[in-house]
Order: sequence, then structure tokens, then C-alpha cells
Amino acid sequence: MERGTRGPDYWLPWLMQVLRLDPEQLQQAMAAHRMAGSVGDTGDTVVSVIELARSDMDRRHFVQASSAYALGALALPDLDSIVRRTRTPARGAVSVGEGEVSAIRSMTKALGDAAAELGGGHARHLAVRYLTEDVATWLHGDYRAEVGKKLFTAAAELVHLAGWMAGDEGNQGLSQHYYAHSYRLAAEAGHAEVAATALRGMAVQAIDLGHPAAAMRLAEACVHRARHLSDPRATAYYQATLALAAALDGARPTATVALAASAKAIEREPAAPGLSWAGHYSTGRWANESGMILARLGDLPAAEEHLRLALEKHGLDRRRTRAIVLADLGALRMDRVSRLR
Repeated sequence: MERGTRGPDYWLPWLMQVLRLDPEQLQQAMAAHRMAGSVGDTGDTVVSVIELARSDMDRRHFVQASSAYALGALALPDLDSIVRRTRTPARGAVSVGEGEVSAIRSMTKALGDAAAELGGGHARHLAVRYLTEDVATWLHGDYRAEVGKKLFTAAAELVHLAGWMAGDEGNQGLSQHYYAHSYRLAAEAGHAEVAATALRGMAVQAIDLGHPAAAMRLAEACVHRARHLSDPRATAYYQATLALAAALDGARPTATVALAASAKAIEREPAAPGLSWAGHYSTGRWANESGMILARLGDLPAAEEHLRLALEKHGLDRRRTRAIVLADLGALRMDRVSRLR
């Protein structure tokens, strides 16, 4: 919101119309924005995300999710952050190199694998504590610019995981703040794929919370951020998100085009398997998401076929994911039966 003496009387009604906010939603968004000042919303991304994680550990704050905050994450990050830190490291800062970057990635993978099997609430406190007690020291450390980019990217991946864990546990407001910080860290590091994945996380969250306009804006920003990536799985991943957001928003042509682009991309083999942040997006996962998109578009037979393909032909590598898809398939079949009556 603009600061100073000028009030929002002129432009606020237009903003409410574009975002499809009612007065109650607007008051919630403004309250969340004010609260964000005490939950990790400073100008410095590193300081901000550490404050967020520490407040998470203390459990003193309740952060509410809002489409306004999610869209606010699209503001330009501090692109000089890494250069400024390499020029003026704090006195007594620890020396940071490739080993610390590798450690963050190994820990993120281990915690992510556990959460994917057992749920986001499992070991979330470990991820947050690791961020505040180990990674924070390295982010404030002494490193070269090239190492700094890798360090910020690895930290963004860990912060993204913390966001997913919080959302899976039911704390959507906290999840949204983690995703926003993951985006800022990745954008400051110049890593388009991790930045796009954070935007995707917020887009999916907006879909789940029923904010179609915000979901579309975030999904479009995600696809735009990833437009130069070469990994076809990443393209399929983000285009599927745009298709789902468009389907929710009633933009059927956009949804159809995005779903076709996602289908075309998932059929291509990646040049370097296993190196992509979106490398987990398999054909089975694509079939699962495509089924839900088709269900949103009203094509229930095709939706059921895609979910069966996800389970039977392509396979899903997580027991938890299989359970979710089975539940989706059951709900879809019940919906088809009810429509036939």
C-alpha cells in the first residue's frame, strides 16, 4: 500500500475488483500484511527469512494466507544482495564454500524424502532449526559471489521445503511466507527454475484456497520465469499448474493450450536426468495432475482414465502419493455415478 498522505480511495476499489476481494478479505489481507512486519518481512531477504524461521520455532505468531500477500511476492527482489554481502562480510564471519552448499542440499533431500512418505508435519521442526542454526550462519558468512549464488539457491530449496511442510501441516499463511522467501532467494541467485517452483507453490496454494485470479497471475509468472529452461519436465510441471489455475478461473481456452503444452513436454526426455529441481515430476505425476485438470474442465471419463494411468501404467513412487490419487479416483467415480442418477 502506498505510504504517505495519499489515501487509497481512488485505486482501492479497482484493486478489489481485479483480485475479486470482498471487504472482509481485504481487511484480512491488510491485517496479514501488518503482521508480516513482525514475521520476517524486512528489506534484506536473508535477515527476513531467518526472522520468519525463528518466529516459526517460537510459535508466537499466527500468519494468515491472503492472495494480496502472494501477489506481493512478485515485487522485484534485491538483486544486489549477494554482491553486497561478498564485498562487506561481517567481522568474524565463517568461511563458506562448496562443502556447505552440498551439506544444505543433502539435508534438504533427506528431510524432503521423509516428509514425502510421512507427511509435512514429520521433522518440520528439524528443517526450521537447521535453517536458523546452521544455514543462517553460512548465509551471513564470507564467500565468493559464485559460491553465494549456489548458497542462496540451496537455501531457497530448503526454505521451499519448509513452506511445503507448513502447508501440508495446515498452516497456509506460514507456508505462503516461506514460499515468498524461497522465491526471493532464488531470484537473487538468478536461478530461474527454483524461483519458478516457488511461484508454482504459491499458485497451487491460491488454487486450493479458492483465489482464481491470484492463482492465474502467479501461474503465469511461474511459466514466464521458466520460459528459457531446457528441461522438459520443468516445462510440463509449470504448464500443468497454469492449466489447473485457468480451469479454476473458467478460462477454458488457456487451460486447454497449457495442458497440451504440458503433455507435449512430458513426452520428451531430459538432457541431464536427475539434475533438475523439477526432476521429480514424472509421467505418473503428470497423469495424476492432468486427470484433476480434466475433471475441472468437466471431462470426467478422460479424467478417470488419466488417474488410472497414473496408478497402473506409469506408477507413483510414494505410498502417500498413491493414497492421495486413490482418494481422488474414488471421489471422481462417485461424482460420475451421482451425475448418472
